[in-house]
Amino acid sequence: MTMEQYELAFRLINLGVLPGWLLLMVAPGWKGTKWLVHSSILILVFAGLYVLWLGWALVGGQNNPDGSMGSLQGVMALFAHPMGVLVGWTHYLAFDLFVGAWIVRDAARRGVMHWAVIPCLILTLMFGPVGLLTYIIVRAASGKGGLGLEEG
Repeated sequence: MTMEQYELAFRLINLGVLPGWLLLMVAPGWKGTKWLVHSSILILVFAGLYVLWLGWALVGGQNNPDGSMGSLQGVMALFAHPMGVLVGWTHYLAFDLFVGAWIVRDAARRGVMHWAVIPCLILTLMFGPVGLLTYIIVRAASGKGGLGLEEG
């Protein structure tokens, strides 16, 4: 792939995840949100892209041969190749959206006001674990659950 193709793929996945986040924020209980996000359709699309690009990196030679998961230097080498960044970024997008969908469902089950969840979703989109931590704190502070992740 050329750098322009990597850049296009990067832009498309960034745009592709936004409808899921917007639906979680503005229409969490809508049937379209349930169909696209809570059914995992959008997350599975990103998981499929991840598998495709990971396979291309491993089998198709689109990777840095010095890359490995065994050391910091090896991981840095993985991300030194555009495909490594694309694979890693797709991983983040899929998992963060999964966490955002879980936050919305957990908040609804527990009766946490949705307006209090929206900042947590924005933080999850932008900073992953910071958003999850913020939600857990909001949930605990509102008396709607403890600090654990158990289903309630």
